[in-house]
Amino acid sequence: MRTLLPEGWAPPIGYANGIEVDAGRIVFIAGQVGWDAQQKFQSEDLAVQFEQALANVVTVLAEAGGAPHHICRMTAYCCDKPAYLAARAQLGAIWKRQIGRHYPAMSMIFVSDLLDNPGKIELEATAVLPAKPAAG
Repeated sequence: MRTLLPEGWAPPIGYANGIEVDAGRIVFIAGQVGWDAQQKFQSEDLAVQFEQALANVVTVLAEAGGAPHHICRMTAYCCDKPAYLAARAQLGAIWKRQIGRHYPAMSMIFVSDLLDNPGKIELEATAVLPAKPAAG
């Protein structure tokens, strides 16, 4: 996996402009909201929901044998832009605790609402894992 930064471009903060991957197993992770394994929201706070949604992404990825550094792309859908902007430092700290200093290609999209109420943020991801060795 190689992070793409065109010559002369300023480095992005908190994401990569692009990721190049040779080959492997692709894992598509559906949008994960900030609820627990029983689909219950423990809080309406954006940062708490972000932490749980990110943990859900990591848990689904682990089911395929992957780790956070395998994530190549993530899209975030948030329905509370002011809350997101106010919580950016807190969200960055949560990211570093769960993902570390790995930053995939990312998009942040602000939407009017999410399907799962009282969800405030939803994260979907694509990861590329090493190919499984051929059975012999």
